Amino acid sequence: MNQRFDGKIVAITGGSEGIGLATAKAFVAEGARVYITGRRQDRLDAALATLGERAVGVQGDVANAADLDRLYDRIREDHGRLDVLFANAGTADSEALPLDDITAHDFERIFGVNVRGLLFTVQKALPLLGAGSAVVLNGSVAGSKGFPGQSLYNATKAAVRSFARSWTADLKDRGIRVNVVAPGGTETQLMRGYLDTRPGAEDMFNQLVPMGRLGRTEEVADAVLFIASSQGSYIAGAELVVDGGLSAI
Repeated sequence: MNQRFDGKIVAITGGSEGIGLATAKAFVAEGARVYITGRRQDRLDAALATLGERAVGVQGDVANAADLDRLYDRIREDHGRLDVLFANAGTADSEALPLDDITAHDFERIFGVNVRGLLFTVQKALPLLGAGSAVVLNGSVAGSKGFPGQSLYNATKAAVRSFARSWTADLKDRGIRVNVVAPGGTETQLMRGYLDTRPGAEDMFNQLVPMGRLGRTEEVADAVLFIASSQGSYIAGAELVVDGGLSAI
């Protein structure tokens, strides 16, 4: 087993399920000590049961600054440093939200997690990040597509892509790399719930994807680990797309 992260300290927001949990498992398997967050304690406990003794859970919401402080205070107390941050936590609407129907509450809810929450997830981690550390932001192909009824979500992921460019410039003198992983449709609980309630939606989606299927969470995790590892040491400000060719063709 490759041990690219032996002795490394990793934090993953939204690590109790989906892409976050798959990535936490991959980091643990490669020797890392992993701290995960999740809003629901029951899901966090279930995730920790699968991750084992090399994982620590800190319940919290990235939209809450105090919850982020608790995460980083715990890491500071335990290790005094952070080697990899995967800012993964995000939210989306399971139903279409056309422009006519968007409310101020919708805006605050989605931007509050996907943009404001992500920004302060990274900012508050900076005192723990040193030269050679890596930040990976979870974006989406939605940031460069115009999916109908998803303009708020699309815009937040475009902001994530922009953050990676700007923060690469901001942090280059500190030796901190920032990149984005951009999944397409991925087999998560949220995606499965969406497809299962819409007859024919999965077949239609698969026809749009050159590889003919949804992505697996483990495939996104592999991309995160690559770009965070020494193998990605000359990659900065980039967007690594993991979408089966959907956005390319």
